[in-house]
Parts: sequence; structure tokens; C-alpha cells
Amino acid sequence: MISIVRITAVIVAILFLVLVLFHIFQDRMIFYPQRISQAEVEGIRKNYDNAEEISLKTKDGTTLKGWFVKNSSVGRPKILFYFGGNAEEVSYLIEKAPEFKDWSLVLINYRGYGQSGGKVSESSLYGDALEIYDHFVGRPDIREPKIAIMGRSIGTGVATYLARNRKADAVILVSPYTRLKDLAKVHYPLLPAGLILKYKFNSSERAPQIKAPLLMIVAAGDRTIPPGQSYQLAKEWGGKVMVKELAGADHNSLSGDNGYWEALAAFLEGI
Repeated sequence: MISIVRITAVIVAILFLVLVLFHIFQDRMIFYPQRISQAEVEGIRKNYDNAEEISLKTKDGTTLKGWFVKNSSVGRPKILFYFGGNAEEVSYLIEKAPEFKDWSLVLINYRGYGQSGGKVSESSLYGDALEIYDHFVGRPDIREPKIAIMGRSIGTGVATYLARNRKADAVILVSPYTRLKDLAKVHYPLLPAGLILKYKFNSSERAPQIKAPLLMIVAAGDRTIPPGQSYQLAKEWGGKVMVKELAGADHNSLSGDNGYWEALAAFLEGI
């Protein structure tokens, strides 16, 4: 008979291997970079006169690429900074610009996404968000703009960080979470994910200091980010909160719901 000690040793070895693999491959589990072809870029140039192609070199020499969709033409400029999900190439939102009413859109892809260079990480997302914000707010053709910051899924952590460190007149969070370790506990309940995660994405820590009004959009059937985490973050927010829950939607389908765009438009019109 195999001894209890030997069985225990095998189990411990397997668990150790699982933990090591989780630590090594967690970047691939969190980020799914999506690219865009040059032909697709040319198509955008041809079909959207209001989409200005952006190439922004960061302080560490990495080139970020994306678009500035000029959608605000009357009165005080209004710009919305958008930070997408972990498998989202943000150029698709150019055709959705009319849904944002008279707000111009800053759509810059994360490192490794679209045609942006470099490799994505939590620290690079934060640093790039600050540089993107400062670049556009400092442009001579954008004077004293109203500013909205929007994030979806993993991007809600970036949006919350930016709203904590820069001025914002409004924040929109779509399927937000409290912190990454809370999310990891949902999907990997048997692992000490909090001890082996490299990234924190701790929106709960920053939320109480943010006084800008918040629109939170939640999918009732979301199995990726439990709605309970979103509602917890809403409780922690330092400003006024409006929550729109979409009853028939899940994590990936909520933007296909008419209520999604109606809630966005109504909220932005009130800013």
C-alpha cells in the first residue's frame, strides 16, 4: 500500500506545480491582446472622416496607436476616454460614436493591442492612461473640456485609477469588479490567488476618493464578473451613483442591449 506520507507528498507537489504554472501564465489568463490589420486601418481612414489617427510615444519609448473621434463641435469640448476589456480592440467603437451624442472619443489601444507596441501590464496600463489623458487635455484644440472616463471589464480598473489621479466630470464603469483577487477567488476558489497574483487592480481602494458622478452598467447574467462585486463597488464610490442593470444580458452581450446605449446617452447628456 502506498503510504499516507507518499500520497500527501504527491498532492503537495501537484498543488505546488499548479501554483507555479498559475504564476507563470497569469498574464495569458488575464490579457488577450487583439490586433488590427493595416487593411482595417485603411478602411477606417477611408470611411470615417472624423476619426483622427493617433500615434503617441510614451516616456519609455513605446508607441501607442488608436483614434480620436471628433464628435463634439458646439460649445465647450467634451471628451470621453475609453478603456476596453481584456480582449477588446477599441477601433470598433468608431462606428458607435453617434451613440455618445456630442462627446468626442479617445480610443487608444493598450500595449500589444491593435497596432500599439510593447507588452501590457497593470503598471503600463496606469502609466499610459495618465500620459494619454495629459496629451489630449494639453492639445491646443481642446480647451477646458468636460471629461468623462469610461472603462469596461478589466478597463474599469484603469478608468478608476485615472479618475482617482486626474480630473473627471463623470465616470462610466461597465461590469466593474472590486479588486482582482476578489475576482480570482470566484473563478479559482481552491487557490490562494491573493498570494500569487502579480496584479491588484484594486478599484475598491480608490473608489471612496472619487467624487465624480458614476454610471454603472451591470449585466444580470454576468458569470465573468459577478454583479455582486459591481454593487459592492457602487457602495464604496465617493460620489453620486446611478446603476443600470440589464436583465437579459451577460458579460459579453450587454452592449448589444438597447438599454445599454440609452443609459449611456441619458447619463452623458446630463453632464
